[in-house]
Amino acid sequence: MSLWSIVSHMPPEEFSGLFAEFPRSLRCLLADWLENQPWEFINGSDSFCSSVASGMLAAVLEKLRGAAGSDGQQCQILQQINSLENTYRRDPLRLVAVLRAILEGEKAAVLKRDRHLPLSFHRRQEELKFNVGLQRLQHRVREIQALRDGLKASPQVSVRDPQLEAEAKPPERELSSLILEAVKELEVTKQQVLKRIQIWKRQQQLTGNGSVFEENLAPLQKRCESLVEVHFQLQQQVMASGSELGAELLPRLLERFNEVLSSLVRSSFLVEKQPPQVLKTQTKFQASVRFLLGPQLLKASAKPYMVRADMVTEKQARELALSTHSSTLSESTGEIMHNVVGLETNPSSGTCCANFKNVLLKKIKRCERKGSESVTEEKCAVLFSTTVALSPGNLSLHLQVLSLPIVVIVHGNQDNNAKATVLWDNAFSEMDRVPFVVAERVPWEKMCETLNVKFMAEVQTTKGLLKEHYFFLAQKIFNDHSASFEEFQSRSVSWAQFNKEILPGRGFTFWQWFDGVLDLTKRCLKSYWSDRLIVGFISKQYVCKLLSTEPDGTFLLRFSDSEIGGVTIAHVIRGKDGSSQVENIQPFSAKDLSIRSLGDRIRDLGQLRNLYPNTPKDQAFGSHYNKEQTGKDGRGYVSTAIKMTVESEREQQPQGTAGVPPEAPQPQMFNLPVLQPELHPESLQPVLNPICPPASFCPQPLPAGYPPADSNVNMMVPNNLGTFSSTAPMLSSALGMEPTLPHCQDVPFGNPLPFMPAQYMPGEASQLLPGGPSPEPRDEEMDELPPFVSMVDPPLQSSPRMPPTMDLPPASDCDPFLGLPLEGPVLCNPFTTPQPHSGYPSPNTSCWGLGESRWDDGVRPGHA
Repeated sequence: MSLWSIVSHMPPEEFSGLFAEFPRSLRCLLADWLENQPWEFINGSDSFCSSVASGMLAAVLEKLRGAAGSDGQQCQILQQINSLENTYRRDPLRLVAVLRAILEGEKAAVLKRDRHLPLSFHRRQEELKFNVGLQRLQHRVREIQALRDGLKASPQVSVRDPQLEAEAKPPERELSSLILEAVKELEVTKQQVLKRIQIWKRQQQLTGNGSVFEENLAPLQKRCESLVEVHFQLQQQVMASGSELGAELLPRLLERFNEVLSSLVRSSFLVEKQPPQVLKTQTKFQASVRFLLGPQLLKASAKPYMVRADMVTEKQARELALSTHSSTLSESTGEIMHNVVGLETNPSSGTCCANFKNVLLKKIKRCERKGSESVTEEKCAVLFSTTVALSPGNLSLHLQVLSLPIVVIVHGNQDNNAKATVLWDNAFSEMDRVPFVVAERVPWEKMCETLNVKFMAEVQTTKGLLKEHYFFLAQKIFNDHSASFEEFQSRSVSWAQFNKEILPGRGFTFWQWFDGVLDLTKRCLKSYWSDRLIVGFISKQYVCKLLSTEPDGTFLLRFSDSEIGGVTIAHVIRGKDGSSQVENIQPFSAKDLSIRSLGDRIRDLGQLRNLYPNTPKDQAFGSHYNKEQTGKDGRGYVSTAIKMTVESEREQQPQGTAGVPPEAPQPQMFNLPVLQPELHPESLQPVLNPICPPASFCPQPLPAGYPPADSNVNMMVPNNLGTFSSTAPMLSSALGMEPTLPHCQDVPFGNPLPFMPAQYMPGEASQLLPGGPSPEPRDEEMDELPPFVSMVDPPLQSSPRMPPTMDLPPASDCDPFLGLPLEGPVLCNPFTTPQPHSGYPSPNTSCWGLGESRWDDGVRPGHA
């Protein structure tokens, strides 16, 4: 964005006093071309400034005449242009001063309104400043050359004539002063280049937090090469003027030239591709260094120059940075494999690089930490170093550069805290700091900017955080719900508040919670966030306030306050008495949303109608619904689907059971009554006679933890699959059919009611099972399925989702009663009661429970 793009939309009254000597109509024709000229840096009256001002006057007139050709008031514009030319032809420096004043006034107006100028404007001004400085140096070289030529052409002065000798000294003194002035300007321009290199490094560091910048080093390399070229030209003029400069001044000048060249060369050795800032041991990584002046200065060598990579601690990095001379590393703090690479020059691209492709940090030597500093707060770096010979002059220099701070971890569970250390260092470190010093407290306003940049970069979205989000985050990190947004903006936040102190009532820090939100949104919620369907950063209390007056079925999405990486649905329900209540569904994790997406879960819930404030849910989330598959797939299998259901506590609890946790909803399948262990065989005989032959039955005690007597087992009976549930053998026996399940000793019994409901008493096959017995043969293409694992097998005894192990009667005791053979697969106990999280209604899936043991592939849902 240019400065003119802002100024052109501001009221003209704010700039009325700027156009007394330069018409505003002409300013509009020049548009953003005006700010791309070096008016600000032509502030002298010497020959260089006068020549540049004359050229800029000609450029202005040419630009105005070209723009006037397309304007409707061409005659009036041309008259103004002619008047401008007549006014400033004799004094072009005056035009420079007028246009500089106009730009200064426009900048002041924008700063007053927005408090900052466009970043592109700053970059352009910095580039213009360097170009003017370089042009000035080139002009100085030409002046020195002309003065030296004039001294050579002047007649030899006789020493015997004192008057002529006195007249001959001023040109020599003029030459010395001109050279001194040129060397001073060379050093100033060198500082501009070094500052630009530091800016590039700082911008590169900010990319670790998600900032975007121009990584191309070609413009910076061109600057360095241009300055070195002028440096050698000026040095050549100084060497040629040695007799005029004297034996005392010449060595001092040459020393200053060497200092300029050395600092340029050392600063142009950069880490182009940084190693990972969170680095795990025994993990390969890549990096590359680039020598900007290598193609121009490296002396040809039979052997390539080698670059070495070593791991250094923060203390070692500080010692290297503070040493007055280029010192070498005494000891590496870590063992790095494949850490020596050749420095290669590519003539086609004009680059000189060393690429580390398969570097491996084998181990790390930890240093003593200060105070309560943890392992993930310990910073180190990779030191890249080499020794090169430069031409001309065969100057040998030792080059070294440090990477950005690195946190070395040995386990994945350290990654979260290590990222916090890196984020803080990248965001709040200063240029030219002592490694790796960073502030302990920073303004909350800067922290908001950092979190916003990180969020947008991680989620890869253009929709950042809003003012309301910052307010919620401030309340969370400061644990203050009474301050206003403006009060928070004036506060500062500490590193301890960011990632050392546990949040009140929680088991995690602020960063750990925020990073969980980042990960969840990046993996599962990117499109929802980009469409602004998620409010996200909002407290549960404020949600209740928002939704309390909304109609039944209004809902919104927010990130869980109490869990890391969870998103929940808050919705309004109304009871029979008309009172409203806001309920929060148990938060969904990334794993939950990978099983069934958020959009499909919202579609499943009929009680959700309008997204807050009043957008119908199908209109808001329709594009996020997945197409439901129906019919059979390509292999002939009937499609299945997972559906989510939520029952509110109000609907689950009967009158007078407040405070009792609701039972988890069960899938809708037919109910198989369970026999009680105290039921005696003789009492069952009238019922069992039509089904099973008389046999002894020895009931066993029911172990603790088993479903209560009045519970029903939700069992699915497949249809037309050739496999029956636990009731199938008894039914098939009554029908005179051969059972396909050998025995079901793991299916418990116990109920004082009759063994079979009336609808399952002997009769026609169609009355016993809908659809009758399966005529469909076993799938011949499938391998024989392994038997079901018994619940009493040791591997499943420790499973939290399985009921306690039961002491069941021997198979020989049950087989006569069931009329089954002794061999065959065993069915697992199918019922498991999910434990909902406290305070949330529990979502339930029909057919297959999330995370539950799944039945055999041959048993398909939908045939209950």
